[in-house]
Amino acid sequence: MESNNLNNNCNDIVAEAIEQSKSINWSGFVSRVKESRRVLLTAHRRPDGDCLGSELAMFHILTRLGKEVRILNHHPLPPTLVFLDPLRKITGLEQLNGEMSEWLSTVDLIIILDTSVWSQLGDMGQIIRESKAIKLVLDHHESWDDLGAERFVDSTAEATGIIVIRAADALGVELNYDIAFSIFVAIATDTGWFAYSSVNSGTYRTVARLIDAGVKSSMVYKLIFEQESLGRVRLVGRTLSNVESFFDGKLMCAKVLLDDIKISGADNSETEGLASMILKIKDSQVSLLITELDDGDFKLSFRSRNEIDCNKIARQFAGGGHKRAAGATVKLSFEETKKQAIKAIENALDQSVEDVQKT
Repeated sequence: MESNNLNNNCNDIVAEAIEQSKSINWSGFVSRVKESRRVLLTAHRRPDGDCLGSELAMFHILTRLGKEVRILNHHPLPPTLVFLDPLRKITGLEQLNGEMSEWLSTVDLIIILDTSVWSQLGDMGQIIRESKAIKLVLDHHESWDDLGAERFVDSTAEATGIIVIRAADALGVELNYDIAFSIFVAIATDTGWFAYSSVNSGTYRTVARLIDAGVKSSMVYKLIFEQESLGRVRLVGRTLSNVESFFDGKLMCAKVLLDDIKISGADNSETEGLASMILKIKDSQVSLLITELDDGDFKLSFRSRNEIDCNKIARQFAGGGHKRAAGATVKLSFEETKKQAIKAIENALDQSVEDVQKT
């Protein structure tokens, strides 16, 4: 009797997930996938857990359908997320060789995950532009460019991983451990371990499906949050020590320069999460992290916990993202970058006050 009840509950959860997936019309996606033979998966620069988890989940989904699939990103797999890809399916452009280049010329489908913006694709943008393959986008961000792709986007989704599991349902692919584990990491990292306001009851019902497929949440937590390098811990200390307060504590701003990373002994990818960390300061409303990149550009990371729209701020710098979290890359000096970013946030704070006064 217990077994029957469990099966009925599982069936109900899957049925509900399929119903939710109807917010996107999946018929075109299913047709394109079924018609394809060789599929390239790619995503944004400086890949995070949602980006990589979504790619790997899609890799396993398409492989189960008999497709020949490869993953190629601008940047390679960061050391902090090596546990996601033990078989090294993810390749960075720095590893591109003649065999891979030849394979790229035969691709008939490209799926872009977790971004819809040219600037975030880095040098993969040129490969996508030159390819004659059909292009699809699976994303949950509000900002988007015309990538010459069919879009399968839901900006209300908590993570791109949520959209990938809906794609699996639309394709009729049953979840196995590899798919479930990758999606769990995608959702967990993009929701701050289920702490962000994007999380809802549906999030937990999806997570229940992943656990039913064999994922152990305690193990995932340890892999994500309890494997800090000494360099990362030292980098956190250096970053927190240079936090500046603006506008009566409403804005907290910090910087990470290449020298900070070098002196700390950290990897460039280990700046992830610092923008959210400084937003924990009491009474702050917005955080800004300015990170120096290898090529001399600066990455702006905006976070907010009120009505300030980070996506609107980031779009002023040709970036984008979500209302509560967004970013952009600029080619200015550090001082000019900082000046313009702080001014944009000041204008957003002033606008927020005006909006409140009108209501």
